[in-house]
Amino acid sequence: MTSMSRARVARRIAAGAAYGGGGVGLAGAAAVGLVLAEVQLARRRVGNGTSPHVPHADGLYGRTYAGPAEAPLRLTMLGDSTAAGQGVHRGGQTPGALLASGLAALAERPVELRTVATPGARSDDLDRQVALVLADPVPDICVIMVGANDVTNRMPPTRSVRYLSSAVRRLRTAGTEVVVGTCPDLGTIEPVRQPLRWLARRASRQLAAAQTIGVVEQGGRTVSLGDLLGPEFAENPRELFGPDSYHPSAEGYATAAMAVLPTVCASLGLWPAEEERPDASRREGFLPVARAAAEAASEAGTEVAAAMPSGPRGPWALLKRRRRRRVPEQEPAPATPSN
Repeated sequence: MTSMSRARVARRIAAGAAYGGGGVGLAGAAAVGLVLAEVQLARRRVGNGTSPHVPHADGLYGRTYAGPAEAPLRLTMLGDSTAAGQGVHRGGQTPGALLASGLAALAERPVELRTVATPGARSDDLDRQVALVLADPVPDICVIMVGANDVTNRMPPTRSVRYLSSAVRRLRTAGTEVVVGTCPDLGTIEPVRQPLRWLARRASRQLAAAQTIGVVEQGGRTVSLGDLLGPEFAENPRELFGPDSYHPSAEGYATAAMAVLPTVCASLGLWPAEEERPDASRREGFLPVARAAAEAASEAGTEVAAAMPSGPRGPWALLKRRRRRRVPEQEPAPATPSN
């Protein structure tokens, strides 16, 4: 699918989400039916992880930066098993811990991490998760990773985007910054074979582009995880997938965290000012939001953020290809109750 075609499909899905439609399918529902037997086989082989255990990572990071002048930054992870960190054994290997450690180092402030993400969650669980977030002091920034279970459970994409957009709107209205890691590329899951692999890749990218439109129009930022993980997982599946061949390994989560961290920092005003200007040599710039969403879905680690309110073809966005920097792994501090 070309970038322009993906932009048109993404815009249709996002419009359906905004106005209550639900008839736009991902990659052709009829075609999915033809490979139903393969879907069932893949699910039996992949499962939902070898263990439902998710390492506990909540707590205070960057204690060495603690001081009387500034309170810790508050970071909250929402979404599914990818946001929670299922598939690794230590809390310090989860994406939340990696982001908290990196943010603490770059901000030179301690960071309080909280995780409400739930393995197996789809976008329709975000309403519950956001309610948990807003029941406590509002965090400085929320990171959402969601979408894979929407595709595997064949949730209509308009519904998926509607739930995500609503979550971002509620969080932004409450005053927190929001960064969304869009749907990963399910075509890289090792046990999945053709033609399901091609359908899964196409469905993932379509949903990621539509998610981007919905998130940006509500004032959040997105980072494309699909193509970040896709080629690297395809080339190094044994290294970047965990033991269940489904969830990322510790190295895979570190790769995702490296992509998301610059956008988290930029959202909080912590990224170098000179890197906030679009760099033409990296093909950065202002585009209609649907076009930016389609391009982001096709390239690793691409950020999309709201820009001009509107243009001849609707809202515009800033597309950035930020440099990735490895974040330090840090074991979580003992968590203290936040009641």
